[in-house]
Amino acid sequence: MAYQAEISRSNPSMFLFLIDQSGSMQDKFGGGGGRKDQAVADAINRLLQNLAIKCAKSEGVRDYYHVGVLGYGANVGPAFGGTLAGKDLVPISTIADSPVEIEERTKKVEDGAGGLVEQKIRFPIWFKPVANGGTPMVQVLNRAQKIIEQWLTQHPDGFPPIIINITDGETTDGDPLKASEQVRALKSSDGNVLLFNVHVSSIEGSKFEFPNTESELPDQFAKLLFKMSSELPDHIRVAAEQEGYRVTGQSRGFVFNADIVSVIRFLDIGTRPSNLR
Repeated sequence: MAYQAEISRSNPSMFLFLIDQSGSMQDKFGGGGGRKDQAVADAINRLLQNLAIKCAKSEGVRDYYHVGVLGYGANVGPAFGGTLAGKDLVPISTIADSPVEIEERTKKVEDGAGGLVEQKIRFPIWFKPVANGGTPMVQVLNRAQKIIEQWLTQHPDGFPPIIINITDGETTDGDPLKASEQVRALKSSDGNVLLFNVHVSSIEGSKFEFPNTESELPDQFAKLLFKMSSELPDHIRVAAEQEGYRVTGQSRGFVFNADIVSVIRFLDIGTRPSNLR
């Protein structure tokens, strides 16, 4: 069966995040939640921190994953800042050691008496928000394809790379379907590359999460993103079920009209390890 390869330091896997940085990402999420570019940046930074924690052992952070963040807007390319700037993929241990900065933030926690109190936390930043230009989705998918091809030549038997594309609008450089098919056609001995898509919305509307058919999707753009998305492998489908989603063997890694809570849940489910050792 596919998607069963052990993920280890000697046989790592990879995550690649494609982040829409077009001008419209400065708009607010539908129903509130702040600007889309800032909220998505916070979600990715939180995810990077969580991945580092998942890979932490007594002797340090183990390199089970290599991770990349590509932005696409006025420019297309790596979105890490600081000492990681310009790098396509970075081992998770290096990411853990190299935040651009650490902000002090507050979050509300239970006080043990039925109320909430504010607690200060340290929040590492690797990726900052950008919102400028169009939405060159074809270009970023082509860039991702080259990165994945190089990765697979070095790790031909690894757990297949997972690519997560987060966008708020239609592409401005042509039809991305063919480019997405070329990405999903790449494979290791353990299965094809997984491409998941998240559409973030500026307006309130019905959300579509992990659909198994395009028939009820609201427009051609939603149907295009659905076609671009991979079906969920068993371990991610099980994780989605555990979070209360109604999924089937045909459900795809796709969310349409997502708010920031949906984005965070999707990222958590889509990046859960299958067989980490």
